[in-house]
Amino acid sequence: MQEVGSDRGAVEGPGPSAGQAHRVVRVQVGQEEEPRRTSPAQAPEVHSNGRTGDQDPVHGGEAAVTSGSFAGTGLLREDSATAPQKTCWGKNKAGGPKGKPTQWRNRVESGRGREAPRPGCPVAGLHLAEGAHTAPLPPARGSRGRAGTQSARCWEETGPSSRSPIARRSSSRAARLRPGPPPPAWEEPASSLGACVSGPPLLGEMPYLGSEDVVKELKKALCNPHVQADRLRYRNAIQRVIRHMTQGLDMSGVFMEIVKASATVDIVQKKLVYLYMCTYAPLKPDLALLAINTLCKDCSDPNPMVRGLALRSMCSLRMPGVQEYIQQPILNGLRDKASYVRRVAVLGCAKMYNLHGDSEVDGALVHELYSLLRDQDPIVVVNCLRSLEEILKHEGGVVINKPIAHHLLNRMSKLDQWGQAEVLTFLLRYQPRSEEELFDILNLLDSFLKSSSPGVVIGATKLFLILAKKFPHVQTDVLMRVKGPLLAACSSESRELCFVALCHVRQILHSLPGHFSSHYKKFFCSYWEPHYIKLQKVEVLCELVNDENVQQVLEELRGYCTDVSVDFAQAAIFAIGGIARTYTDQCVQILTELLGLRQEHITTVVVQTFRDLVWLCPQCTEAVCQALPGCEENIQDSEGKQALIWLLGVHGDRISNAPYVLEDFVENVKSETFPAVKMELLTALLRLFLSRPAECQDMLGRLLYYCIEEEKDMAVRDRGLFYYRLLLLGIDEVKRILCSPKSDPSLGLLEDQPERPVNSWASDFNTLAPVYGKARWATIFKHQGTEHCGPKLPHTASLATSGHLISEENKERVQELQDSEALMLVPSCQLTAEYFEKTWLSLEVAHQQVLPWQGEVHPDTLQMALQVVNIQTIAMSRVGAQPWKAYLGAQDGAGCLFLTELLLEPENSKLQISVKQSEKRTEILSSFISVLETVIGTIGDMKS
Repeated sequence: MQEVGSDRGAVEGPGPSAGQAHRVVRVQVGQEEEPRRTSPAQAPEVHSNGRTGDQDPVHGGEAAVTSGSFAGTGLLREDSATAPQKTCWGKNKAGGPKGKPTQWRNRVESGRGREAPRPGCPVAGLHLAEGAHTAPLPPARGSRGRAGTQSARCWEETGPSSRSPIARRSSSRAARLRPGPPPPAWEEPASSLGACVSGPPLLGEMPYLGSEDVVKELKKALCNPHVQADRLRYRNAIQRVIRHMTQGLDMSGVFMEIVKASATVDIVQKKLVYLYMCTYAPLKPDLALLAINTLCKDCSDPNPMVRGLALRSMCSLRMPGVQEYIQQPILNGLRDKASYVRRVAVLGCAKMYNLHGDSEVDGALVHELYSLLRDQDPIVVVNCLRSLEEILKHEGGVVINKPIAHHLLNRMSKLDQWGQAEVLTFLLRYQPRSEEELFDILNLLDSFLKSSSPGVVIGATKLFLILAKKFPHVQTDVLMRVKGPLLAACSSESRELCFVALCHVRQILHSLPGHFSSHYKKFFCSYWEPHYIKLQKVEVLCELVNDENVQQVLEELRGYCTDVSVDFAQAAIFAIGGIARTYTDQCVQILTELLGLRQEHITTVVVQTFRDLVWLCPQCTEAVCQALPGCEENIQDSEGKQALIWLLGVHGDRISNAPYVLEDFVENVKSETFPAVKMELLTALLRLFLSRPAECQDMLGRLLYYCIEEEKDMAVRDRGLFYYRLLLLGIDEVKRILCSPKSDPSLGLLEDQPERPVNSWASDFNTLAPVYGKARWATIFKHQGTEHCGPKLPHTASLATSGHLISEENKERVQELQDSEALMLVPSCQLTAEYFEKTWLSLEVAHQQVLPWQGEVHPDTLQMALQVVNIQTIAMSRVGAQPWKAYLGAQDGAGCLFLTELLLEPENSKLQISVKQSEKRTEILSSFISVLETVIGTIGDMKS
């Protein structure tokens, strides 16, 4: 019986068996001592914490055994994952469950077989008697993971003078490990054989990537007949190859040896070999063909796991010429009795098609897959749908007719959640023949609206919305029922799931604005949430505000305004500005209080919000003008400077120190780096000059002189020349041009659109369109697979006048007025007048129609409305001109140009529209006309 010495920590093997030489292995702590025999009765009991009665010479506690287990080939140590651990009541550090303490007993019953060596790293030079019985030993007290189990080997390799943390322990009581007798003649040296079955190399022997020594060492071990004779050692050698392969080391040099290892009955070894072959088959196609016979043979193995593994590996060999070998095994696998083999064979059909995508679709194979849709195994059914979709993608994908649809509906309850979500997506292609069939399907799918899987709930919701497109009350009822699952997903610990759920909540709010108002607290932000989730919740809160919760929501947003994240704080301020269009007084008071904080990033955004508010809500102008004095000291951002200068120029007659603030900007104009600030300063100072000429005349002259004579930016210089020549025409002409209406409340009709019907966005539900936005997702979906570049962000420079109060979602609403998925006008289209004229003369009129119109056209209002829907104004007549003309340009995502002429003859009270198109596309042209009619009709109704 194996024993642990109670006095010196010596570990001895058993006595020699009949016909065997007696060998003793001794692990000695402290001074050397002759081996001694101890009877079983004298063997001390090892305590539950893995230590004997003696003191540990290293840690100052009781003696501990640092190795994990003994095997006939050497002293193997256990990994932390396999080593027996002490479990006590209470939650451990890893968060695992509670358990009872494990009492260790270092006893091995006589007659037990030799314990199989575990994957680990042996200590070179230590050997037990052949056939010795072994028992697991606990790790060293105070050790973690592998640190304690490696102490013996580290000591042997580095010596007492090593700088290793283990070697720095007290030399007087350090654990010393002395090698046993030399290995027998048939045994390989520890440097080669020991390494092949060891665990990951220690710190001192970690090879560099690309090192050839490791490959040579493993190749020698794999060719060793003694290693091949021991199944576990051979498997461990292959495991080391896989480990180095996954770490990035090129192990293609042992390809032939690994191929030979595929001829085995060990299924674990087969998995390792097949994984290696699938990785390096493209690099060694000639050698990989040598393993085809073994794979084909395994496809006929009696074990279904082996058949499926071999078939899956054959289909994963990405090399030329493999199709002729895998075609017949796939056909046999489709008719296999084992469901696992059929699952693999069905997916193998798609893999085989991808290997030769240019080949014709095999009709017999497609027919076989369609027949497997009635397979008894539900996973086979779902795999068939995905394979048919991949094979028939150029023909429109899998066809879902009435028999298939009814069969899938009846099998839904037997599918797992992944399969249910997939089938719900495919059922969108089926249109019921009658109203009775429609409601039968909805009743059958009703239970899936309460599924525990968010993917199944969203998929079932979309199917309900699409099938019930002619029954709005059914759609509303469905959205009411999924409120609970969506709110649960918004509170999920998964950040990705939470973000997608919030995007879908915003989409639902397009049609049901007050749908989640009673649960507004669910959308309050937590400090630990990431930035993108907080931004989405702030957007949702803005849409949930009503008379009952406005005070609570504003208090919550005010707390966010002082967040450590600058972007999040600014988003909260813009959100308050958005709410201010409805609840002006409360919001203006909060924004005024934020100015008192005198924080640069807060002051900048508050001033921008004030600029938008006085433009959209003129009734708050007086309060804004009273809050502005003194804020110029905390503004360094260009956007904030432009907003402040605009306010001082437009409403400077109500702000006492407006000329003096502008004078400071004029004094520092030479150091200003942003041309936009200089142009805004020119316009504001000229406007203020009209109301307060005595205070502004001198500084206006100095500014004009600088812009005309010294400024290098041509845009600023041209603006200065324009204003100088305008002043030469007289003050009345300046007032007529500059003093246009300061606010046009009619534009609110374009921004605050009525509730959109569910059918306008039902097709985008459960897609990435709510995440990216419809316009951006259309661009990504169109170019994916052909261009590997990120989506372009919308060009927001043209929307500077509308400011941040026109949210991205509201802009998207205006873009989708026509409710058409075919048209997408790009916002970055900038046509020059010369190019427009040249193209206009070369094209023919594609569409012409007349719309009724009353009164004059206000160019600013029309231009702003067209700008929101990404239609560029090339040229426009002045107000009162007869006839009045305007030339417009736009471009869709495919590059098709739309050139438009608007002609208004007041005596006829009709507006004539002429559209020319660079490409003859009737559907796209109809969508563009619909957008144009909607915008012009809205402006016309407002003016009438």
